[in-house]
Amino acid sequence: MFISKYMTRKVITIDKDADISQAQEKMSKHRFRHLPVVGEDNRLIGIVTDRDIRSTLPSRHLPEEGGKEEKEKFLGIKINDIMTKDPVTVSPLDTIQDVLLLMEKNRFGAFPVVDEERRLKGIISVRDLLRELINVLGIGEPGTLLCVIVEQKIGQMKKIVDAITEENISLGSVLVARYWDEGKRAVFPYLLTQNIGPVKRKLKKMGYTLLDPMDWYMDPLSENE
Repeated sequence: MFISKYMTRKVITIDKDADISQAQEKMSKHRFRHLPVVGEDNRLIGIVTDRDIRSTLPSRHLPEEGGKEEKEKFLGIKINDIMTKDPVTVSPLDTIQDVLLLMEKNRFGAFPVVDEERRLKGIISVRDLLRELINVLGIGEPGTLLCVIVEQKIGQMKKIVDAITEENISLGSVLVARYWDEGKRAVFPYLLTQNIGPVKRKLKKMGYTLLDPMDWYMDPLSENE
């Protein structure tokens, strides 16, 4: 899944010579936290965030007190003074997986999307990825998530799916994740129903262990955790 399909294309940008109050106004009006800074030919030269602004200002708003001198000092701060120059970017041909790993590594909430000549093509944020994840998982529809512990063997997924569909239950999605016991996996079917009693009893009768999804975690916790 290429991010060109999921990124925000109509990006609000700002010039490096704009003052900080203009950036603050744009973020407040459009309700976002990342503002790409572009130069000639829409080429990306930096990015400014709400955190950059907060760390620069003594308060969230234009000072109402302190007189003309303090206000002029505030208005004299330019985007070029506080922006991150040459920020980390992604390509329209990068995948959602690429961006998720990059977000985890860098702890950023959004990345500008640029072409080979660093022309801005869009921006991809956590909000964009969450929206797509909701669509992929089908969790926008009412339903119930199960957690089934299975042996890591070929055919286990088919058995679970068959058991569910035989009960005339539709699936929103099925995810498979690691489990801390060697040779086992955790399967998470999202069922588009609230009536899960019969299928849970059926799966248990087939020999599967069911966990509360809230009790699942990637690795076993130590006694001190």
